[in-house]
Amino acid sequence: MRLRRTLYKLTILVGLGLMYTIYKVSLRHSTDADYVDSLRNVAGRDIGKSGNRELHNLHNPANPIPPEQVKVFGRDKEASNNSDHAVKFVHRTSKPVVADILPKNITFTGKNSVIKRAMLEVNHRQEIFNSERFPQRSESSVVIVVMVHKRLEYLRFLIDSLRKARDIDDALLIFSHDFYSEEINALVRSIDFCQTMQIFYPYSLQIYENEFPGQDPNDCPRDIKRDRAKVMKCNNWEHPDKYGHYREVSFVMTKHHWFWKFQNVFTGLEATKDHQGLVLFIEEDHYVTPDFYVMVKNMYELKKRQTSQTVDILTLGTYDKNRNFRDRSDKADVLVWHSSKHNMGMALDRKTWERIQTCVQEFCSYDDYNWDWTLQHISNTCLKPPLHVMVLKAPRIFHIGECGIHHKGKGKCDADNLVSQIDSLVKTSTQYLFPENLELSPKTRPIRSKDPKPNGGWGDVRDHALCMTYGKPTDGKL
Repeated sequence: MRLRRTLYKLTILVGLGLMYTIYKVSLRHSTDADYVDSLRNVAGRDIGKSGNRELHNLHNPANPIPPEQVKVFGRDKEASNNSDHAVKFVHRTSKPVVADILPKNITFTGKNSVIKRAMLEVNHRQEIFNSERFPQRSESSVVIVVMVHKRLEYLRFLIDSLRKARDIDDALLIFSHDFYSEEINALVRSIDFCQTMQIFYPYSLQIYENEFPGQDPNDCPRDIKRDRAKVMKCNNWEHPDKYGHYREVSFVMTKHHWFWKFQNVFTGLEATKDHQGLVLFIEEDHYVTPDFYVMVKNMYELKKRQTSQTVDILTLGTYDKNRNFRDRSDKADVLVWHSSKHNMGMALDRKTWERIQTCVQEFCSYDDYNWDWTLQHISNTCLKPPLHVMVLKAPRIFHIGECGIHHKGKGKCDADNLVSQIDSLVKTSTQYLFPENLELSPKTRPIRSKDPKPNGGWGDVRDHALCMTYGKPTDGKL
């Protein structure tokens, strides 16, 4: 009797254990199936019945994920700890923006159709954000175009300074990127003080990493001699620059990006192609004063009122070490434009842009990888008369990017310190900001500089040809 009772209890225990095991297996299977269905819904394609937790062919998916805003939320600890391979759950929201659900640390190449399609889609949509909050801009509204690479720290400082500017809610703020970054996208999309837009330079090194306009594996090394390059039959052997050097991709891209967004804002964007007012060009490592927006509009009104001197460009910044606002905050000079002095915070209208269009071929073929030195060249040689600038004697924009394209890596690039110095200057000069009137200094004898010696780096005819396409209609393909 005792043995029978013991066997009965064991049978019940085994049965309960078996039922629990079946329950756990079915639960795990259901969770995996739900996970696969989630990925199918997100990616718009079959991932396979195996329940594999990695998207197939991530570098070149058959149907790239459309660039819409996604809100990433957690999966399980195992996936989150394996961020190199885990595909995260995503949730679509109503406001479409750029998305990136790729695994971390992927090297983007020219064959990466996801990042390429995302850039093209953003450029195609031309979506203006915050238009519900700021539905109307005045006729005198200024379009501000920010050239962005990937220095998040500097861009954050710039946006903070823009936020503090009076009347900034009347502006359209366009960010022109040559690098796709979720962190930068998130920062830009956090702006709530004016209308904003993002555009992407469509031939960036990030997606053309191993082909022109990036560095093709068969391109000639920078310092190889032309005779040797001819023997090697590298792609561009016939076209070194005037100093015998072949193109350096990181340098030429800056000129490409600048001229592309310069042309695009006047011809390609629906929001600005008919804009007759000012377009202000600044960069990610600039920092503005609270009255910069008011001042650039005042400068434009002064330019239109005075007829004694031609003015093509308005410049908010100088490289003059004298930053005394007390006797200079309401003064401006009209001078012949010089690239080394007047290239920071440049504003111009469609009339000036049309003048420059007559010299596009010269701009695109001049052997200098710097956009500002190239503009200086066409001002001196192609435009008659040369470009003239109205420049404020007390700057309303500052350069905080110590680590620029020519930085040699010596010394610390301390943006915090520079911003603190500028904030201190602005605080002590508060009473001199927002002057009631803006006056021109007495006219002086114009000083024309000789055409600067070109820096080279722009001898490749492929760069010339690509540059000439900017501002012209395309079929939307890369």
